[in-house]
Amino acid sequence: MARPYQPSLLRLLHGATALMVPLAWLSGLLVYSIHDGRFGRLPFSLPGDWINLHGTVAVVLWPLALLFGLYALSAGRARLRLPANAIALLALVLAVGSGKLMNEHWLRDGQLDHLVYAIHLLAWLLIALAVGLHVLTVLQRGGVPLARSMASLQLRPGDLPGDWWDQIRRSLNSKR
Repeated sequence: MARPYQPSLLRLLHGATALMVPLAWLSGLLVYSIHDGRFGRLPFSLPGDWINLHGTVAVVLWPLALLFGLYALSAGRARLRLPANAIALLALVLAVGSGKLMNEHWLRDGQLDHLVYAIHLLAWLLIALAVGLHVLTVLQRGGVPLARSMASLQLRPGDLPGDWWDQIRRSLNSKR
């Protein structure tokens, strides 16, 4: 059986997003525990300005999510037919979009009743479930070899960074 191969642009965008999402999720958990905690708090507290750290992670994640979403809707649209992939991307869009609409002072001031904040909390839960479902589906479909193919540094001819625009253009022109 041939080893799975993922396009290099997908691996780059997916890998960068996969690094930032857990950072955003964990920093969001700390922000929630410190400033809200209506449904429970962590049994420990870490010093620091977690709202600003969470916002900084979001500043990096926002353009990555945008590029990843554009890739998914163009060259990666066949992969969006898999529900786990589509759900994970939609959860990411909801999390980033609702986060962009929030005001960092709301939580500091104890303003927990904003609709956008409720949507952001829902997105926080959805992204945890979606990432779990996504990983489970990858392991079911292709096992460890498929999961490893996302971390591979191998490049095939025609899959170098200089080839990315042609790949996207070809995918947009295809009739799939």
